[in-house]
This record gives sequence, structure tokens and C-alpha cells, in this order.
Amino acid sequence: MIIQPIIQRRKLLLLLTIVFVFLPRFGISQNTEIPEVLDAELSAYTYPYPVHYIHLKMENKACQMAYMDVAPTQNNSLKPTVVLLHGKNFMGAYWQQTIKYLSGLGYRVIVPDQIGFGKSSKPSLHYSFHQLACNTRQLLDTLGVNKAVIVGHSMGGMLATRFALMYPEVVIKLVLENPIGLEDYRMIVPYSTLDASYQRELKTTEESISNYFKTYFPEWLPEYEEWVKVPAAQTRSKDYATVALTSAQTYEMIYQQPVIYELEQLQMPTLLIIGQADRTVVGKAAIKDKAVLARAGNYPALGRKAVNQIRSSKLVGLPGVGHIPHLQAPEAFYKALTNFIK
Repeated sequence: MIIQPIIQRRKLLLLLTIVFVFLPRFGISQNTEIPEVLDAELSAYTYPYPVHYIHLKMENKACQMAYMDVAPTQNNSLKPTVVLLHGKNFMGAYWQQTIKYLSGLGYRVIVPDQIGFGKSSKPSLHYSFHQLACNTRQLLDTLGVNKAVIVGHSMGGMLATRFALMYPEVVIKLVLENPIGLEDYRMIVPYSTLDASYQRELKTTEESISNYFKTYFPEWLPEYEEWVKVPAAQTRSKDYATVALTSAQTYEMIYQQPVIYELEQLQMPTLLIIGQADRTVVGKAAIKDKAVLARAGNYPALGRKAVNQIRSSKLVGLPGVGHIPHLQAPEAFYKALTNFIK
């Protein structure tokens, strides 16, 4: 009569132990409560580390740029600062496990939300990678960082490239994780006016976000749901028109400001980490020519081409991995990253 409850309690304890030990390996956020409605600056959404702000002025508009600045958990002054730059459909919070891993190895990790994204201001203005790079440089100057490893994922890869071209003296090493912009989208995606892009963004739903995000991964797992739920909560906010306009404006930035033609100018050691199953194309839904669609977004080929353009570069291909290696295959991503920057 007494033995059975004891066995059941032991099984429960064993299950809980497994959950708490192994979930962090798979990049699962500790943020389990996501509000049904989130405003433009994600005020009610908790980031994994304290968020700070710097004040900027862009086109005579006062803006706040959010960032996380995470100190190393072990003292190692010889290791460089690492800056993590997010993709277009994300914010700094999705770097949570990468931050934890790098800070645990003794790296200081700085993770900004660019203006127009995450917890930062979302003004209506002409967005440019040059301006975002300038903002990032101002952030690093404010924090007293004059040298850093710059890591950019997706759109963050385009920004990281522009930053490295503008401020090569700051960049010790450059890491591009499945960067978009390894092809000129103007050559393959029909042009869309800002007004048309804005109207499309206004029609965004949780279902459409989920369907799009599922193209990032060969297999969809429950731990990816947070990155759908957060932007979906914004679509239910009275602020969504602001978020939608910013999204349309930053799409225009990506479309009109390629960096691919300047890759050969990069002088610093550069690593490309490319999930080989990725077929992301910005504006892919607008491509009607099946022949163009078939050859667009071929990341294995794009990665090889890019590494041949960049003078001092290395390519690490991750078989079976999609657009976001640091979420889908964190251990492989960490290995490639730390082998390169140590």
C-alpha cells in the first residue's frame, strides 16, 4: 500500500530531472508565459537577461535602442567581447542559450535589438544597414568596447557585413550564420512598393507566422513555438500598424541594399556557418517563375560562392540543418563558433 506511491514519486522526480538537465541543450527558453497581446516594444515580454537602453536620434526622431550586456560567469580578460546580431523576424531573446554558453566560457556578450525590432523603438523612417551599423558602433562606444567578434544571423549577417565594411578596425573576427543577402533579391524577386508590402504585413496572423517559420526547420519542434507566439501577440495589439509598417520598411532595406558585391572587401578572418537544408529567400512568395524559384535560396551553393569571395574565410556546413543553426543544432553551432573565435 505504501510502496506504489513511493515508486511513482521517484519516477516523477526522475522525469523532472531529465527535463531540467536536457531542455537547455535544445535552446528552449525559460520564458513559458507569453502574453496574448504584446505592444510594439514587447513591454510585457521578459528577456532572459536584464535589458538596458541607449538614446539615439534618427531623422530627428528620439529613439531607444535596447540591448543585453552579459558579463562572463568566469573571469577571463583575455577573451574578446562577442556581439550577437539578430535576424529580421527575431529579437535578441532568441540568442538566450548562445549567450549562456559563451558567457560560461568567459566571454562578455552584447546583444542589441536594432531600432525597429524587439524592445527597441519602431519609428517610421528610411531604414538602412549603414544607419543600423552606426547605431551598433555607438552602442559599443558607449559600453567602452573597441574590439569585438561580430556574429550575425540571417538579416543580422547582412548587418554584420556592413558593420565590418564600415568599421574594420573594430572587428576581430566576423561570423555569418545563414546570412540572407548572399544573392541579390532584386534579380529574382519582383519589386513590391512600400504600400503593398505594408498591406501584406497588416494581414499577418499567428497561422501565417507559424507557416513561414516552419520553413526555417526541416522538423518543427515544440520549443520553437515561442518565436511564433511573440510576434503573433503583437498582431493582436493596437500598436500592430506601427510594427507592420516597420516590418515593411525593413523588408525594403533588405531588398534595396545588397552587400553581396562587397564581400571581397572584407579583410578580417570570417566564418560562414551554413545549415545545408536552408532554402530561405526574402520575398520568396512573390516569385512566380518556377525555374527561378528552383535555383533561388540554395544555401550550400551560396555558402561556397561567398567563401570564395571573402579573402580570409572558412565555411562550416551543417548537414540537415535549416535557417537557424543556433536553435536547431546548438551544439554543432557552438563547436564551429568557439573553434573559430578562441
